[in-house]
Amino acid sequence: QVQLVESGGGLVQTGGSLRLSCVASGLPFSIHATAWFRQAPGKEREFVSAISQAGGTTHYADFVKGRFTISGDNAKNTVYLQMNSLKPEDTAVYYCNRATIWGKGTLVTVSS
Repeated sequence: QVQLVESGGGLVQTGGSLRLSCVASGLPFSIHATAWFRQAPGKEREFVSAISQAGGTTHYADFVKGRFTISGDNAKNTVYLQMNSLKPEDTAVYYCNRATIWGKGTLVTVSS
């Protein structure tokens, strides 16, 4: 009933773009921000970006600044992550998070 569902992952070449979506269902208004994390093969899960629905403030990990843009549409209960200039090291499963709720992830693969 309460869930976050990611979509938009896929296969792209170096320099390509993808737009990820995170749709929330069964969740009331929250003071918590919505965040994107990613986990590459053999590595720990790491923070990518976050947005506050109430204040509209955004945060980015240094390694994606200038390439990724996070945005939200409260009416659609959706948060987006626009990813440009993708690199092979961006290959990972991308997860949406809000408070203690996690999505199942969407796979992004960047080939060189």
